[in-house]
Amino acid sequence: MRNLIFINLLAAIFLTSSFTLTAQKFNRGKTADKPLFRDPVYDGAADPVLIWNKAEKKWFMFYTNRRANARDLDGVTWVHGTRIGIAESADGIATWKYRDTCDINYREGEYTHWAPEVIEHNDTYHMYLTYVPGVFKDWRHPRRIIHLTSHNLINWKYESTLQLASERCIDACVFPMPDGTWRMYYNNEADKKSIYYADSPDLYRWTDSGKKVIGDRGGEGPKVFRWKEKYWMVVDNWRGLGVYSSDNLTDWQRQEKNILEEPGTGEDDQVIGGHPDVVVAGKRAFVFYFTHPGRTPENKGVDNYNTRRSSIQLAELEYADGQITCNRDEPVKIRLNPRRKKF
Repeated sequence: MRNLIFINLLAAIFLTSSFTLTAQKFNRGKTADKPLFRDPVYDGAADPVLIWNKAEKKWFMFYTNRRANARDLDGVTWVHGTRIGIAESADGIATWKYRDTCDINYREGEYTHWAPEVIEHNDTYHMYLTYVPGVFKDWRHPRRIIHLTSHNLINWKYESTLQLASERCIDACVFPMPDGTWRMYYNNEADKKSIYYADSPDLYRWTDSGKKVIGDRGGEGPKVFRWKEKYWMVVDNWRGLGVYSSDNLTDWQRQEKNILEEPGTGEDDQVIGGHPDVVVAGKRAFVFYFTHPGRTPENKGVDNYNTRRSSIQLAELEYADGQITCNRDEPVKIRLNPRRKKF
């Protein structure tokens, strides 16, 4: 009888231990906030990009900040006149808090900072920033991409202004090529908002190709990533995100359906998603995007704080039969290991 009790006790311990190990093995972290982040200063966070701060051991999110809550600003003045915002996460990207704005030592009187791309290489952080030389009421003005470097992700040194296809180039995305060089994809607004590219051997010297790789539909905010043994690019088409795939980073094939085109049901997520970042972690991939929650069909054409404000959102990508999909209503459990972040 004692032997039977002992055997049953061992079995119970084994089963409990197995359950614990299994639970730990499949524990994917905390459920991410929804919305993921709102800027507490202007309430206009958009165009997110994420990177691991190695010194502080935190994730940083850089974002365009627009003055959604400011009053008496004519036209599109509210999307001008701000620095890049920084949010930080100490729990693997599930929750975020506001940190600061970037200290960028490149100014020409009034100025605007948009759409940062931030990468790390050989212990140096590189930012490729859309720089608008002024604060304007409309869209008919020059914009260019500048290169900055940093060792702490806060203070940024100006390196150069890139010579690209036109005087209206925005939204850089930098990706490593298989041969060790680098490629920048960007939006050439002068050519019907097509996606062009430039190449560099070292992240400092850039040669523009003069060629577009995507022009079937206008779009902005290209983001390239490697997943499921393919290269992918997502582009903001203002009808959700267009999805393209490639085997060589030059020839891109569009999939039939956009993602984030159909509204979700979550807080601040009941409209299209725009200008993304994508982080790949092993078999999983996550899309970070922004929404204008007030831009609903019934508010079409309305311009006020409610339609200007924006929120950062997070969803997990899914892959099946050669296609990428995204269920934005599915809660995301996440705790990212920075060593598995692939950019």
